[in-house]
Amino acid sequence: MLKHYETVFIATPVLSDVQIKEAVKKYRDFITDNGGEIVHEEDWGLKKLAYPIQKKTTGFYHLIEFKADSAMIAKMEIQYRRDERIIRFLTFALDKHAAAYAEKRRSNKSESKVKEA
Repeated sequence: MLKHYETVFIATPVLSDVQIKEAVKKYRDFITDNGGEIVHEEDWGLKKLAYPIQKKTTGFYHLIEFKADSAMIAKMEIQYRRDERIIRFLTFALDKHAAAYAEKRRSNKSESKVKEA
């Protein structure tokens, strides 16, 4: 039984666009290679951190919403810890209410993009 998860990671701001895309691809591929299924993805871009981490005040934020086996989460977090490009990460399981809210949020975003066009 696959559970619904959301992971957000912050990559160090010294990376180039190409390096950021490589980091994102690594985790996207990790999820799919380990039997997970990506539901949604958002690139939040470069944002100011609430407090300095490793003497950095900004970071590249990226969110991936996915379904996976719970055993895979520990493996993925080991990958995050070993990756010097990642300065912070958070992965959490979504209950049915949080999953429904994420779905609603996504549909609202797509509707606003249609109105803008």
